[in-house]
Amino acid sequence: MPALKTYTDAQLLSLLRDGDQAVFTEIYDRYWKLLFQTAFRILGKREPAQDIVQNIFISLWQRREEAVILNLKPYLQQATRFAVFKAIREEQTDRAFYDRLAEVTADIITDNPLLFKEQQALLNELVSAFPEDSRECFRLSREENLTYKQIAAMLGISEKTVEKRMSRSLQHIRQGLSLGMCVAVILVAN
Repeated sequence: MPALKTYTDAQLLSLLRDGDQAVFTEIYDRYWKLLFQTAFRILGKREPAQDIVQNIFISLWQRREEAVILNLKPYLQQATRFAVFKAIREEQTDRAFYDRLAEVTADIITDNPLLFKEQQALLNELVSAFPEDSRECFRLSREENLTYKQIAAMLGISEKTVEKRMSRSLQHIRQGLSLGMCVAVILVAN
């Protein structure tokens, strides 16, 4: 077999579908730097950019048999841009939710202290149900006011891992508070 470096992307894709790990390594070596530069240029953060590119390649390997890829380079670039924008959107959503929660909490404190007490108890209950690692990330972020980068350094994990844990935690809180607050509002109103 000639050196894989001389193969076209179409040839590599054909061999990749058969599970050839050497072909996968060639694709990785050929496009990793380009994809990393794309992600880093948009994010401005090294670790999240690396995580995104790593996930793109993991997905490519896992979906190698069923993925319909006509042009490898544009496919990988588009997948990277999509993943970067998704990460940005999730981070903004989490921040917006927490900011809105703070506003609502301030309104509740002044308007109805009993409702605030119910909300605080519900929030504490939701947070205590988190897995230990997520609970620690949440506590460091919300009580210690540390950034994701500071939390990652303190816990010896990647910033992306902190982001994922916080995203899951906030989603859990969102769901729990929306249901729990409806019940609390009904109970306080009666």
